[in-house]
Amino acid sequence: MQTAIGRFLRYLAVERNAAELTIKSYREDLTMLSDYLRHGFGRDPRPLEVTPHDLRAYLAALHEAGYAKSSVARRLASMRSFFRFAQRQGLVTQNPAKPLRNPRPDRNLPHFLSTREVRTLLEAPPGDQNLGARDRAMLETMYSGGLRVSELVAVDDADLDLENGLIRLQGKGKRERLAPLGSYAVRAIRKWLAHRKLSDQARADHESPVFVNRFGGRMSTRSVARMLEKYLRETGLDQRTSPHTLRHSFATHLLDGGADIRAVQELLGHKSLVTTQIYTHISTAGLRRAYERAHPRAN
Repeated sequence: MQTAIGRFLRYLAVERNAAELTIKSYREDLTMLSDYLRHGFGRDPRPLEVTPHDLRAYLAALHEAGYAKSSVARRLASMRSFFRFAQRQGLVTQNPAKPLRNPRPDRNLPHFLSTREVRTLLEAPPGDQNLGARDRAMLETMYSGGLRVSELVAVDDADLDLENGLIRLQGKGKRERLAPLGSYAVRAIRKWLAHRKLSDQARADHESPVFVNRFGGRMSTRSVARMLEKYLRETGLDQRTSPHTLRHSFATHLLDGGADIRAVQELLGHKSLVTTQIYTHISTAGLRRAYERAHPRAN
């Protein structure tokens, strides 16, 4: 199994050009599976020896250990991909993960902020100060374009088109997309760029990150999270709020405002519409307004 897993991870990196985080997730999932099978077999088994019964027992063990259904589903997806690869390579004759059913997911709706709460948060950083200008620009950019925090910190100067209100992003699976920036975000970014200084290291690496720390180096995702936590304490907003909450709020407010769900899918960079559809469960205000406008006996 270990040798086959190594071949699969190399395939993802070289032939599929998968993102580092994607490869890391597969490695963790498949290493956990390999450890379980080694314990059960008393040795490292060959992929050909693994049966659907073995994999079903592994999933049952994950459930008993308290893993969330979403985590179990992810590990099952990793197993399916690995054994599909192994089948193409002639390491197995059939995919033993194929007969297994996904666990029925719990419907956990994403936490989001109201438009009033978003305004409170975006106005919290002191825009007339150096780091305050940076923090406001980051928050405005995440909300304006629906950015993931990993996308935000990866943005370089060359990715900005402030004249046209656009930003180039590299999302999951290294898929590129253009995201719009509203006038508030554009103004905040321009103000921050007037304050910003790049470190010698950034220049030596030929990088020009838009958002930098106090030493002039690129911001990390954890630094952005700590920055947000600071303003949540100052404003008294819900402490469950994370950088991803601004992305959830972006999608929810668009749908509430009447945006087409396929347009929201493109803006979020979702590969599948199914991923975007979770927001239809929390965007009831727009549905109510449409009902009241259209139904003859709504009022």
